[in-house]
Amino acid sequence: MLRLYRFRYSTNVERVALALAHKGLEVESVAVDPADRAPLRAATGHDLVPVLVDGDEIVTDSTRIIQHLEARFPEPPLFPADPARAAEVEVFLDWFNRAWKREPNLITDAIARGEGDGPDVERWTARMQRRLDLFEALLTDRDHLFGEFGAADCIAWPFLRYAAAIDADDDELFHRVVHERLTLTDRHPRLRAWIERVAARLQA
Repeated sequence: MLRLYRFRYSTNVERVALALAHKGLEVESVAVDPADRAPLRAATGHDLVPVLVDGDEIVTDSTRIIQHLEARFPEPPLFPADPARAAEVEVFLDWFNRAWKREPNLITDAIARGEGDGPDVERWTARMQRRLDLFEALLTDRDHLFGEFGAADCIAWPFLRYAAAIDADDDELFHRVVHERLTLTDRHPRLRAWIERVAARLQA
């Protein structure tokens, strides 16, 4: 059986959880206390989650885990069959991980240093907010980011969901930054509906 090591409120673990739910895969979930990572290191040799153990193979990094699951369990798919469309999804994954996440990480670091009110933070916040319009446009005439539910939705939803709500006991600074800097307006009805639609996949 697959084994997944996870922290509570980990956005990267939620990415993998969405992929596993889509594929209907059973997994042994191992909760790890972020304050005591010794059991995680002893079992996997790594400090960060998610970590997927698949037989003798240990896979780290949420994007790599999703790609591993696709290769091992191709049905139902998370990537389009058409090579051009699959390449578009891969470009999106790279953009989200390298570009979209840059501003919230910069803001989080600035707040941690006590520099949360400067012009750079205002500029980064405005860029995050403007990008909500890109996601709203991606959802024009379709239920998910690239048509059918897939890897792009798994990668983006755990972060964009904070534009709608945050759990009261979620005290992760990065999550608070995303929640406070992203505001859904009446210009984002499709994005709001998508957030709810994808959330239902983890509740099913």
